[in-house]
Amino acid sequence: MNTSNLDPSPDFLREFGETRGYLLGRPTRAVLTPAADTVVFLRSSGRSSEHELCELDIGSGRCRLLVRPADLMAGATEEISPEEQARRERQRITDKGFTAFSLSPDGASVLLAFGGRLFLIARATGAARALTRADAAAPLDPRFSPDGRRVAFVRAGNVHVLELEGSGLSEPRTITTGANEDRFFGLAEFVAQEEMGREGGLFWAPDGTRLAYTEVDQRGVERFQIADPARPDRAPQSFAYPRAGKTNARVRLVIGSATGTSRPVVIDWDRERYPYLARVLWDAAGVALTILVQTRDQRELVLLEVDEATGATRAIHTEQDAEWLNLERDLPRRLPDGRLLWASEASGARTLSLLEPGGHVVRELLGADAGFLSLTHISHAAGGSFVYALAGDALTSRLLKVEIETGAVTTVLDESFDRTVQISNDGGTVLETRTGATALPETRVLVAGRSLTLPSQAVVPPFRVNLSLVRTGGDPDLHAAIIRPRAFDPERRYPVVLHVYGGPHSLMVRADERHYLLDQWIADHGVCVVAIDNRGTPRRGRGFERAIKGRFGDLPLEDQVHGLTMLGEKFPELDLGRVGVFGWSFGGYLAALAAMRRPDVFRAAVAGAPVVDWHDYDTHYTERYLDLPDRRPDAYRAASLLTHASQLACPLLLIHGTADDNVYFFHSLKLADALVRAGRPFEFLPLPRVTHQLADPIVREQVWRRVAGFLLPKLLS
Repeated sequence: MNTSNLDPSPDFLREFGETRGYLLGRPTRAVLTPAADTVVFLRSSGRSSEHELCELDIGSGRCRLLVRPADLMAGATEEISPEEQARRERQRITDKGFTAFSLSPDGASVLLAFGGRLFLIARATGAARALTRADAAAPLDPRFSPDGRRVAFVRAGNVHVLELEGSGLSEPRTITTGANEDRFFGLAEFVAQEEMGREGGLFWAPDGTRLAYTEVDQRGVERFQIADPARPDRAPQSFAYPRAGKTNARVRLVIGSATGTSRPVVIDWDRERYPYLARVLWDAAGVALTILVQTRDQRELVLLEVDEATGATRAIHTEQDAEWLNLERDLPRRLPDGRLLWASEASGARTLSLLEPGGHVVRELLGADAGFLSLTHISHAAGGSFVYALAGDALTSRLLKVEIETGAVTTVLDESFDRTVQISNDGGTVLETRTGATALPETRVLVAGRSLTLPSQAVVPPFRVNLSLVRTGGDPDLHAAIIRPRAFDPERRYPVVLHVYGGPHSLMVRADERHYLLDQWIADHGVCVVAIDNRGTPRRGRGFERAIKGRFGDLPLEDQVHGLTMLGEKFPELDLGRVGVFGWSFGGYLAALAAMRRPDVFRAAVAGAPVVDWHDYDTHYTERYLDLPDRRPDAYRAASLLTHASQLACPLLLIHGTADDNVYFFHSLKLADALVRAGRPFEFLPLPRVTHQLADPIVREQVWRRVAGFLLPKLLS
């Protein structure tokens, strides 16, 4: 069947790819200035992936362009170093132009790393000053000192510090030496970037005279080579990749002088017991440097206070969990008086507590019934000290204001949307990016009783989504989304396409209409698309999330089938005799597993970039959920697609990028080999030079055409 003949929106897929899912043109990475009078942000045009630097004056509502990428390149073409490309891959960045920026502490300047150089942009005039030479190695992860007088960055694996006094170019001071392919300074290792939420390795002291930096030793880490089969004349790229059960990078933390005038101090902790450096806290004047470290099995976290003169450490707070401990992106946090904010799931739900400087709990600020999600801001205004936090459920969130000394809680924003939020230093201005089940994303400023929306240049989707967010009922009672055709006929029965992810720490069911646009295009061919969040997914409590421990091979699939069955009983338009499934990454794994283990439920499956054997995925992610391989070989065996390959009994399409450095291409090659040897027919679509993301609009369009062209004929016939 040629699905293009039935396509009710024939231009949608091309536009969907060209606009990055209708995200291009929307304000992104928006930041409030310290004075809370301006929002600085990145934005492209609706069909360009090249982001420019813009700002919105909150008082007048006027928006202006500060600088374009072309303004800094003087006619040259942007070259992206392999190190920068890898960093963008870890952060899921596919855009071009400016991808990140930093505001100076006084908000007067913007720091940009672009085209292999550092630039300082004066906000008042838009004038750009080049800080580094074009002929030097590209600077990575630049960071202002707290006083704004210096910038630290990494170049060719070593840490450098640049003085900002004066004008024009100045030669940076070299803080470290000796970097090579296996040893580098000031950057996060692979698992810290990919899995731990620690994206950097440079940390300024509050007084700006010193900085802590990581030293990463990868000599014992396995190296993978990615060759381009379409260009055999090119040498392969080499990546240090720590597979489950194998050697991780060794990480130290060092305190060095920003002026290079004192001997570096190596921070001492039991790195054999606590090999993971999870967080570094050094953001309150007069408060000691504090680090959070984690055991290899991720069942124990220890907060260590550092003697900055000697590097000695002492434990001030410890938490343990029988399964694993989640790392919080914004916690723990030090207050200026040395007290700490700490998140815990020991009660069965995420809570927020205030700790004494020595680590003892003073009080719970948000208890188990509050639905605490994340810390947003700490404000020390004239009226007292406040914590701002997001709380809610799996679909929506509200903004809370909590008085630190009394624990009094006030709701600032209600639960009608899901959101991310920034707060001004005085707590009077809120910068909110929100999504809703019947609303496209928007970023707005809330101040003094008025709302100001940041202007978007995004292309408007050609249709709205016919979405229902429901509960499956039964045990477990799961969140689900149903996307019906826009021309839905309640008297008809429709085939079902299950769009699946199913892995930990990610949600498919969201209050975000834009998230379902591709699903709506598929549904409009005459099917209902369903998404279900099984046990193991976040925002529903410790027990719900931890249920997946050791059970990749059965629990997610069991819950997805249970959810489908319950939905079929509640909604008779869902024809469960005609079900297909597709997914990417963990979703690709789960789709392939469904094709092998439940051909009684699924007629066809598309598996994009699937993890095939969990021995071949990275340490920090895999071991968190399956334990170390030598402790739980049964869990790895049950979870492997190779174990079940001979059972494949329904049509399967494998799709994988040959340049994938997250789920490497050899995963699908291993599965293809197993299926061939088992005599199981399948289809295989390799994507030359494509990574784990579908960044190229043409590739993205054609992949989804192939997905629809594979699934729909088998369900609509």
